Amino acid sequence: MASTPTILITGANGQLGKEFQAISSSFTSFQCIFLSKEELSIHDKQQVNDFFKKHQPAYLINCAAYTAVDKAETEKESAYHINSEAVGALASICKEYNTRFIHISTDYVFDGKATTPYTEDSPTHPQSVYGASKLEGEMLAMKLNPSSIVIRTSWVYSTFGKNFVKTMLRLMSEKPSINVVNDQAGSPTYAADLAEAIKDIIVSGNWQPGIYHYSNSGIISWFEFATAIKELSHSSCIVNPIPSSQYPTPAMRPGYSALNTNKINHTFRIPIKEWKSSLAVCLSKL
Repeated sequence: MASTPTILITGANGQLGKEFQAISSSFTSFQCIFLSKEELSIHDKQQVNDFFKKHQPAYLINCAAYTAVDKAETEKESAYHINSEAVGALASICKEYNTRFIHISTDYVFDGKATTPYTEDSPTHPQSVYGASKLEGEMLAMKLNPSSIVIRTSWVYSTFGKNFVKTMLRLMSEKPSINVVNDQAGSPTYAADLAEAIKDIIVSGNWQPGIYHYSNSGIISWFEFATAIKELSHSSCIVNPIPSSQYPTPAMRPGYSALNTNKINHTFRIPIKEWKSSLAVCLSKL
């Protein structure tokens, strides 16, 4: 009897990795192996090779990433090490073992100067070290393993880990008023929805390599996002809109980073949930 195919998920302690753990029992035809950076260092080629030799995974979902956007400006080597070099190495070994590779990327590969949602073919022009390192990772994945799937996503939040939603809830419980930037627009992504979408791609058996965009539907500002969190959590905290110029950060943030999700929707019949309904689901769990 053939053994159950294995799905290897790296970055197991991150938001998306934790959401995969939450739905792993619904991967009924697969065995899932979750690996944190302590359990598998993705840039240790020997360790990765030994692991592949032992487990022969059918799929690898790479959720591991260097995500400290501002720190990346001074820790360039670390960012590139994890976000590009390691991605290229994983793509290569997946090709060698005939493992299907899914890699998670970001809206930061764009310059944020658009006025309509970015498509997969829109010109990339990252404005930060983080964005540049993620773009190089995408390019290496597609060059070294053209049968890879790369999924760019934006404004990710979850009941797990550190994210905007949890930070807002904490600040709203501690302060009478908070300031949130109102001149950066994009689409939030509930990590649980993204995990379900990736699961749907795998179980569909319809493997179509390439770059895809996934986020929840609707385009809002961070201020509107915070206001919705306030309303849905019944907070009395006052949320004030401010321009980005009043909240300087080491890394430049995209002024506009909404993603066009038509391709993933049409190719895999992935439903794109509306951002506010997904936020309500997440807040109900918190």
